[in-house]
Amino acid sequence: MQKQIVARARVDDSFLPDNIHPVLKQIYASRGITDSTELNTTVASLHNYQSFGGMKAAVALLLKALSADKHIVIVGDFDADGATSTAVMILGLKMLGFRRVEFLVPNRFDFGYGLSPEMAELTVAQGAELIITVDNGISSIKGVEVAKKAGVEVLITDHHLPAEQLPNADAIINPNQLGCDFPSKHLAGVGVAFYLLLALRSEMRNQGYFADNKGPNIAQLLDLVALGTVADVVPLDANNRILVHQGLQRVRSGHCRPGIKAMIEVAKKDQSKLVASDFGFALGPRLNAAGRLDDMSLGISCLLTDDHNQAKHIAQQLDMLNKDRRDIEQGMQNEAQKVLNGLTMEGQIPDAICLYQADWHEGVIGIVAGRIKEQYHRPTAVFAQTANGELKGSARSIAGLHIRDIFEQLSGQHPELIKKFGGHAMAAGLTIGHSQYAAFKSAFESLIADIITEEQRTCTILTDGELPPELMNIEFAQLLKTSGPWGQAFPEPVFEGRFRLVSQRLVAQKHLKVMLQHPSGMALDGIYFNCDLSLWPNGALTHVQVAYTLDINEFRGQVSVQLLIKELLPFKP
Repeated sequence: MQKQIVARARVDDSFLPDNIHPVLKQIYASRGITDSTELNTTVASLHNYQSFGGMKAAVALLLKALSADKHIVIVGDFDADGATSTAVMILGLKMLGFRRVEFLVPNRFDFGYGLSPEMAELTVAQGAELIITVDNGISSIKGVEVAKKAGVEVLITDHHLPAEQLPNADAIINPNQLGCDFPSKHLAGVGVAFYLLLALRSEMRNQGYFADNKGPNIAQLLDLVALGTVADVVPLDANNRILVHQGLQRVRSGHCRPGIKAMIEVAKKDQSKLVASDFGFALGPRLNAAGRLDDMSLGISCLLTDDHNQAKHIAQQLDMLNKDRRDIEQGMQNEAQKVLNGLTMEGQIPDAICLYQADWHEGVIGIVAGRIKEQYHRPTAVFAQTANGELKGSARSIAGLHIRDIFEQLSGQHPELIKKFGGHAMAAGLTIGHSQYAAFKSAFESLIADIITEEQRTCTILTDGELPPELMNIEFAQLLKTSGPWGQAFPEPVFEGRFRLVSQRLVAQKHLKVMLQHPSGMALDGIYFNCDLSLWPNGALTHVQVAYTLDINEFRGQVSVQLLIKELLPFKP
């Protein structure tokens, strides 16, 4: 695979105030900041809930349920966004005075995603009088129909893209539904749930529900909102950055759920120095492991409990599940690699990668697809067989190739191939019949080959240019860490440089530890996590071009700057 490290083109940053470091000014401007107000991370800067389409109907439905003391069942999803959404909705409703609130979350192996007809029947049987979906429901046409026929009201809260036909729910709030004027279209499911609670509290204030005319502090839930937002990899627009920043502030100051504190401890992270990426790479995977291998009810229970000992016990269970997930994933990757080695023996990488093995675990196929996509820089679909004999697929794509739209195009060209699909530009899921795999693989590979460009075949690592050696210090590294939050569509600053490769060695059998010398003579440590072992270490190389983030390494009481290497390419001086 061809790779290149390229610096972003410089953009005008003169509109940003001079009290911002000049390097940061350019970084912000290159990420689309057009006004300094977009850098404001106070709660008061959040978009107002009043522009949310469907919010009045949703609030009225909840107030009616409160007045009648209705039995409410929250139907969640089996990922981190679904778990945090469920916890936020339950905790928030109870804070506002709702008594009869519980949750159900579908087991991915038995019920599949969302409010399916089977899930609706189970919820009705449990005595629900009002169903609230979180992080799902916008495509649950049949499930809502089952609930409505049983006389159960349905409130849908979701953020996924709606189809032309919407469910016949009593109320729907989704920033992406037609006619919704809410400015941020990138809220995660947990963000939508949070906004519903804000709107409900406001109306309850207006109607005099609270003796102090204030009501509970819904901001107490922002630690959960931040975790779900980052873990769901939604774009961190200005509004989402506020939600994440405020949640991180609560966590760092010790004001967070016992379950989050316990997961931080199990992950061996410093709570006072937690950053957004820790939500994505340390806490999120542990929470997701419950939904991938077992039952997300375990993860939700971790978030809901007020007992620190119980939280620690559940967090340890989640940690064990995550280790199991890693083992399963590694085994699947090794098996996939054997297939790919055959495909790439002549040095040619196929334009699309489609893989299936009968014994692969359906809870892990998305991670494996992501790893393969990262390694080969090609749209990748990985399939596993479900209990009913169908094939469930998870796909990951590259910039410029919208994978959900590709599935929609395939479905139009070959209506018999895909039973159902959904997703976003970079990630999507689908279900096909077992007998249709070969036909799908052929059609998928053919369509990608027709539309992919040479530029898209090249893996380009964008950087923020070279960093002067005088800024390669702990103070500037700390400034970068606290100038986010960084994440999807607002990436952490990545710099580039050419260095002499002084030394290199493997640590933990898969990470490359290097000593680099800057042209100024400065020596710097670097670590390249999960390096390509077919390329590294390479004793023949003396000079390398490096794309890196500036990091602070703390080891045995010593604090130093190190480079977290994103890409390492040889070059001749």
